[in-house]
Amino acid sequence: MSHSVTITRTTTSTTNTSYIVLNTGYLKTFPGLLKLFELIIGVAIVTIMAINFDARYFATYRPQDLFHYLMATTFMIGTFCLFLACLTSLSTGGLIAKTIYELIYHSVAAILLVVSSALLLIKLKDYKHDSYMAAGILGLVNAVLYFISAFLAHRSYRGI
Repeated sequence: MSHSVTITRTTTSTTNTSYIVLNTGYLKTFPGLLKLFELIIGVAIVTIMAINFDARYFATYRPQDLFHYLMATTFMIGTFCLFLACLTSLSTGGLIAKTIYELIYHSVAAILLVVSSALLLIKLKDYKHDSYMAAGILGLVNAVLYFISAFLAHRSYRGI
């Protein structure tokens, strides 16, 4: 009885300093680029929301703004930690993609960012604020990136 065997080789390029190993090859992969763009857009949203932050109005008049600010900050920090773990370890990028964590994380991030962005954009019909419009649209773009990451995580998930 014969069967075929597929052998997959992964080439990893590293930048080795005395204490820190950087997996620069991870940045050349599609999941690595997605995480990088999710992080950059997250920083842009948080920056826009922080510039317009006024604590007196958030708590009582505009809870949608605060919710979007909190969701963008939460997933920006989570993505940074995940990206940093994959970048500083030679094995994390390949291993964590095979677990259920990435699927759950990216799915929850996508859903909550869609909800917070939609609530923010619906609230904008009551008053005009261009920077909030930009933050809401960037939130939707980031949610699409998280949906793509969730799809890729679902395809690579192995129920071990």
